[in-house]
Amino acid sequence: MEGSFWILLILLVVFIVAVFFLPRYGILSRWQHYQKSVEREALEDALKYIFDQEQQGHYVHQDALRGALEISAKRIYSLLDQMESQGLIQHEQSQIILTENGEKLALQIVRAHRLWERYLADEARLPLNKVHSVAHRREHGMSSTQIEELDAALGHPLADPHGDPIPNAAGIFRPHEKGTNLNHWEENTPGKIIHLEDEPPLAFAQILATGLKLGQTIRILEKNNQRIVLTDGENEFTLAPAVAANVFLQELSETDQALRDAIPLTALKGTQPAEIVQLDERCQGFTRRRFLDLGLTPGTTIYAELENAFGDPRAYRVRGTLIALRKDQADDIWVKPLPQA
Repeated sequence: MEGSFWILLILLVVFIVAVFFLPRYGILSRWQHYQKSVEREALEDALKYIFDQEQQGHYVHQDALRGALEISAKRIYSLLDQMESQGLIQHEQSQIILTENGEKLALQIVRAHRLWERYLADEARLPLNKVHSVAHRREHGMSSTQIEELDAALGHPLADPHGDPIPNAAGIFRPHEKGTNLNHWEENTPGKIIHLEDEPPLAFAQILATGLKLGQTIRILEKNNQRIVLTDGENEFTLAPAVAANVFLQELSETDQALRDAIPLTALKGTQPAEIVQLDERCQGFTRRRFLDLGLTPGTTIYAELENAFGDPRAYRVRGTLIALRKDQADDIWVKPLPQA
């Protein structure tokens, strides 16, 4: 009996030791892995913040970085020491500046973040006001190979769902227009929305709640210190100037001018036929390729057919075949109505 007790005790001790110290699966190993992940995420968040501020022409100081990361003074000292020892940053007086290696890593993180935003918006169909926070969690720890695979799977998109350009593998941004702040846009002058700033989240949520979206053509009907009233030709939108500061426009191109008479496919009435003008710029990656495979190309005639009793999806006839499209998919297809036969 006594021998059995000691055997059980030894087995229990072995079990406890294994639970705590087993490589990879033990509690200690998992805790160390978690700590490394937390440290890596803080470092990558710091690099991304410094990069973003430098892109805007702002200098970064220690207190500003600590506030952005929401960490203690003790931890910011440790983080900056780690980044400096790895050759990612350097100090010039009280300013924190990215080194060449720091900028390369920051660009990789920015690229991963914006590609994830593109995926979440286009393929996962996540609401735009949620893609930033989810992409922020998924961007960390991605290898360059994984980022390349994601980029290829999405069809090498040029911009994220907010209009921010996505750098390529070499860290180069495509030429893009920054646009004019809505507060500085002339009244009654048509313009195309090319960027919706997603920070701060509350302002971004208000913009989305009005129905404004990337690629939309609008003009200002009224502007004063209290509000800015816009129209897209069918609907009116009202924003406070502080919120309107997060909307950026550019002048209409010839292609945009041609689209001024086009409507989204969802606006077709009854069984009216229409000619496809183009797919919306927001439509990228798998969804865009699927549309093209279905024959949804410019110049093709499409007919609105069966309506779902529940409203979504709806059937359309294209090239003699019935296809089903959800409302959010049909909104990405611009058409010109044709006369009924």
